[in-house]
Amino acid sequence: MSDHEAGAMGGMPSDEDLSLPKATVTKMIAELLPNDITCAKETRDLVIECCVEFIHLISSEANEICEQESKKTIAPEHIISALKRLGFETFTAEVESVLKDHKQQQKDREKKVSKLEQSGLTEAELLAQQEALFAQSREKFRTAAQQ
Repeated sequence: MSDHEAGAMGGMPSDEDLSLPKATVTKMIAELLPNDITCAKETRDLVIECCVEFIHLISSEANEICEQESKKTIAPEHIISALKRLGFETFTAEVESVLKDHKQQQKDREKKVSKLEQSGLTEAELLAQQEALFAQSREKFRTAAQQ
């Protein structure tokens, strides 16, 4: 059985299986560097390894905090506390800002769903309205094509 299969069967993935998408990291590096500077593949791979190690460090510390609080799920607050405990206080303001933006995006997404619910129409009624709009559109298209 391969390591990948062992990870898929509920075992812990090996360190080799833990990585970040190379294309995404390459794009992020390119966006941060001046146009006349390039990044070697070995450098990109080292950046990926450092990022994975950083994530592992923070998540391990957050897990400890979570266990100390008798919680079973790592919450954003646990990550922020882990950053502070590990001496990365300078990152917390940015993390809190990103968290705030994420929560707002989630609320906005919920509002879009509730607009459908607030329409007061059943799914069948909405489908009928959609079909009527499609029929109107087809008719306009046919009329325009005949002229």
